[in-house]
Amino acid sequence: MRSAAVTLCPDVLVLDIQMPDLDGVSAAREITRDAPAVAVLMLTMFDDDESVLAAMRAGAKGYVLKGATQEEIVRAIRAVAAGEAIFGPGVARRVLGRLTGRAAVTDPFPQLTPRERQVLELLAAGLSTTVIGGKLGLASKTINNHASAIFAKLQVADRTEAVIRARDAGFGGAR
Repeated sequence: MRSAAVTLCPDVLVLDIQMPDLDGVSAAREITRDAPAVAVLMLTMFDDDESVLAAMRAGAKGYVLKGATQEEIVRAIRAVAAGEAIFGPGVARRVLGRLTGRAAVTDPFPQLTPRERQVLELLAAGLSTTVIGGKLGLASKTINNHASAIFAKLQVADRTEAVIRARDAGFGGAR
């Protein structure tokens, strides 16, 4: 990847934190060192502060979560190509909160849709798929589909891991 960035010198290179051969933070560090004219944009599912700060320290000019709309992603690419720094909304709130020393009200899972957030809240409350479906007026299969999307977006293996992350974030009445 690094050699292509140096030889092809694109305006923008879009990376993920987790990539097959080299993690995105290391790749960003190498690219910004060897091809400083190439703007790096992180497009990732990782929304933790450590990942954001590591990417920025490595030279990334933008950080957008994969749950962003196509328009937001295009806007981010254009912004970093123009030399601007850009963050997705949830990331921006946290970054500004850290810079100002104020505790920012954060959305712990900005990549989830409102419906997925509802399902996660009910999963964290310990409700079964059937009960969740009844509460939301949806079929159990639809709830299972939402749960699968949640697991993928949170990058967890199963319901238990999702519930643990959700409860740690204050979902399910565990505030």
